[in-house]
Amino acid sequence: MSKKISKIGVMTSGGDAPGMNAAIRSVVRTCAYHNIECVGIYRGYEGMMDGDFKLLTARSVNHIIHTGGTVLKSARSAEFKTKEGRKKAHSNLIKEGIDALVLIGGDGTFTGGLIFNNEFNFPIIGIPGTIDNDIYGTNFTIGYDTAINTVVEAIDKIRDTASSHKRLFFVEVMGRDVGHIALNAGVGAGAEEILIPEEDLGLDRLVESLKRSKASGKSSSIVVVAEGDKIGKNVFELKDYIDENMPEYDVRVSVLGHMQRGGSPSCFDRVLASRMGVKAVESLLEGKTNYMVGILDNKMELTSLDKAVKGKSEINMELLRVSDIMTT
Repeated sequence: MSKKISKIGVMTSGGDAPGMNAAIRSVVRTCAYHNIECVGIYRGYEGMMDGDFKLLTARSVNHIIHTGGTVLKSARSAEFKTKEGRKKAHSNLIKEGIDALVLIGGDGTFTGGLIFNNEFNFPIIGIPGTIDNDIYGTNFTIGYDTAINTVVEAIDKIRDTASSHKRLFFVEVMGRDVGHIALNAGVGAGAEEILIPEEDLGLDRLVESLKRSKASGKSSSIVVVAEGDKIGKNVFELKDYIDENMPEYDVRVSVLGHMQRGGSPSCFDRVLASRMGVKAVESLLEGKTNYMVGILDNKMELTSLDKAVKGKSEINMELLRVSDIMTT
């Protein structure tokens, strides 16, 4: 029979994502609803090893649902990758009387949690918080919706300048391994081309596509580029290639960078984070461990952490076709 849980620790780790604070709030208030204690672990695994803990109450998470970033802070930890570091973290959790953990983050966070659970049989539930939407077992990760809306808003503003000066803009967005942000924001912003890691457009095809756009009467163009796109070494190499092969274009580059991670979370991300927090705590209270909470067909579901880490999120092929049609 599993040990009764009376105190849960919650932490954020890896890159921050809008909606993480809403998830923290949900975990804390669900604990309060079930009359168990909740401890905030600051700076992720680094704080776990340092014993950087603080008891959180329903009132201590007032007024954070609308804020970006993470009030618990985040940090990457080389020491936690060592057995000695993990032993130190486990010892601190036991001293604090923490019985289980809710981990908010991405695949790196979940990988650390899996190893920790295997070594110490410590109950863990993961909540996917990453703007890249690259976690298997959920249709949406916390922060993704806010990020694509941030990107669309930025591209709308860039298009004003592109149209005024008859320019071609390459807009680089986050997405080292997957193109979810680029594809969805590109369709939403009406981009002429979208370059993603999953589809190698090729330089020649890109030039042909831009020539067709020019011939159809378009005087300016927006090309959205995921940072992991394989066509060139980087977006500036793409610019140089177009400069050489299409001198009629005035080519500019805009790298949106970390602005995509910031800002107040959208309503969708706030609601998603709230639902995931409730599911995470109640799953632990039901004796479940080594799972990630996800949303599939608008229902809260559990996927094993092992599958969440090893699985691959798929790009929406229908949206790729929609993109091709819209660039006609």
